[in-house]
Amino acid sequence: MKSLTLISAAATLIIASTPAFASWTGHGTAYTPRGTYNGAHAVSCGGGTCNHAGGAIGPYGGIGTNTGSVTRTAPGQFSNSGTATGPDGRQVQHDGSTSCAGGTCAHTGDLTGSDGRSATTSGSVTREGPGQYSSTGSVTTGNGNTYDHSAATSCAGNTCYRGGTMSGSNGGTVYHGGSATQVSGGVVTTGGGTTVVHGGVVTAGSSTTAVVATGGVTTAGATVAVAPAPAVVVPPPPAVTPYVLPPVTVYAPAPPKPPVYVAPAPKVVYVAPYVAPYVAPPAPPRVAVYVPGHWIGRVWVPAHWA
Repeated sequence: MKSLTLISAAATLIIASTPAFASWTGHGTAYTPRGTYNGAHAVSCGGGTCNHAGGAIGPYGGIGTNTGSVTRTAPGQFSNSGTATGPDGRQVQHDGSTSCAGGTCAHTGDLTGSDGRSATTSGSVTREGPGQYSSTGSVTTGNGNTYDHSAATSCAGNTCYRGGTMSGSNGGTVYHGGSATQVSGGVVTTGGGTTVVHGGVVTAGSSTTAVVATGGVTTAGATVAVAPAPAVVVPPPPAVTPYVLPPVTVYAPAPPKPPVYVAPAPKVVYVAPYVAPYVAPPAPPRVAVYVPGHWIGRVWVPAHWA
C-alpha cells in the first residue's frame, strides 16, 4: 500500500501551473531478477487538475492498475485520490493531501481495501542540499500497528544512493539500501540488478504554459515547456596511465671458452720383472762302463756298455 501512496504523491509534482489542457502518455519496461514488467500510463490536465491512469503487467501475466487525480488547491497545496487494482481484482481506495514549503513536502493519506481494512499514512521529504534528500514517515494499520520509516538519498553525477530503516510496533527493525544509475536517456539501472527503460509523448492544446516533469515530444499549437530528460553525462573514464616497460638490460652471453684438451691419465702397465728361464747345466760327459753278461733272476742279461 505504501508504494501506491508514493505513486500518488509523485503525481503531485507534475503540476507547475494551471494549463487549459495538456496531456501526455508514457510507457516503460523493467527488467528485474524476478522477470520483466511492462507498464504504460496516460495523464491529462485541465483547470488545475491532472487525471492519470496506468498499469503494469508482470512476467506471469498478472496486471495491476492505478487511476486517480491530483488537484492544485493553492500555491504549494495539492490533494489526490484514486483507486489501485491488483492482479487478483482486489482494490485499494487512496486519498491524501500534500503541502510544500521551504524545500519540504509533507503528505498525509488514507487507504481502504476492498475487504474493509484501512490504514493511514503520513510523511515528508526534505531537500537538504543539491542532490541531498531526507524522508520520514509512518503507516498505521487498522489494528493500531504503526510502522515508522526514515531514509536518506544522495545523488551525484548519474547515480543516486539511498539507505534507510523501518521499525514496527514490535520493536523489529529492517535496514534497506540501494542505488540507481542513469546509463542513457530514459534508461536507469539499480544496484539490485533491475533495468528500467522509459519513454513518453507530450501533447498540448492551448496557449497556457504547462511544465511537465517527463521527457517527450511537443506537438499541436501551444507553448509547452517540456523539461527534458536529464542530460546523460557519462563521466569520462579515469585517465589511464600507459604502462611503460622498464628498460631491459641485455647481457650478451660470454663467448664460449675454447675446449681445453686434457690428456688422459697414462695407463699403468704392469711389467713383470724378467726372470731368466732356468737352464739346466749340461750333463757331464758320460763314461761308458762295460757290464759283463749276468743273470737277473731267471733272465740272462748279455754283456753291454752302460
